[in-house]
Parts: sequence; structure tokens; C-alpha cells
Amino acid sequence: MNIPELKQFLLYSTLLNYAVLIVWFVVFVVARDSLRGLHTRWFKLSPENFDAIHYAGMAVYKIGVLLLNLVPLLALYCMG
Repeated sequence: MNIPELKQFLLYSTLLNYAVLIVWFVVFVVARDSLRGLHTRWFKLSPENFDAIHYAGMAVYKIGVLLLNLVPLLALYCMG
């Protein structure tokens, strides 16, 4: 895989991962009660724990996207 293909791959990967993150956030905001009802069937979660788990999951996912997709992409663009 050459550098231009790698740049394109990382760009599309970054955009796709951010789209997943945005969809996750929108579903969490819009359908929070339905989503919590679905999860509390399987696990005993308080509303505070449910919110904390989703917030932490989004944070870990975002950090992963930054470290594994965006930073290498920016490094390739800085190299020329």
C-alpha cells in the first residue's frame, strides 16, 4: 500500500468512525429511555450508571479514533 492510498484509507476510516460516534450520540440523546429500557432487561443498571457507561464508551471510542486514525493521517500529511 503506497502513501496516497494509506492517506485515503485513514481519511475514510476517520470519517466513518466519527459518523458512528455521531450516530451513537444522537441515538443516546433522542432515545435514551428506550435504550436504557433495552439494556436494563439484561443488566441491573441505575440511570446514573447507564449514562456513565455510555459516556465512558464514547470517550474511549473517540480517543481510539484520534490515536489510531486521525494522528497517523495528520502525520502522513505533515510528511508531505
